[in-house]
Amino acid sequence: MEDVFVGSLMSAPVHTTSGDATLRTAAALMLDHDVGSVVIVDDAGRLGGILTATDFVRVVADGAYDYDPATNVERAMSTDVVTAGPTDPIESAADLMIDAGHYHLPVVDGENVVIGVITSHDLTAYVSTVRSPSPAGR
Repeated sequence: MEDVFVGSLMSAPVHTTSGDATLRTAAALMLDHDVGSVVIVDDAGRLGGILTATDFVRVVADGAYDYDPATNVERAMSTDVVTAGPTDPIESAADLMIDAGHYHLPVVDGENVVIGVITSHDLTAYVSTVRSPSPAGR
């Protein structure tokens, strides 16, 4: 797997929105496209944050914003975003995801412009095509 790179498995184009979009808008985008995250970008496409299904659960569980769907995404998004580059080996991306406890890694170019996203689903789908299933009961 050392010769397989993030750029060959990432999903692109990535679903993005701006930080001033509402939680309702972001949620609709996620539902409409059946994705678990929306990447937050500025006008030039540079990474600002990520809003995941887990972030929505946190907002509701914490009682933040009184569940106001008109709240801006930037108030609820994660800004401590772990990223990958398109030429990173997928093993490095998988290690990053495990170490950080994330299921989505935005893929950025050298100028921090979002060019895709790699998810745990992408990695699982890849592994399922290159490995035979384990025998039952193992």
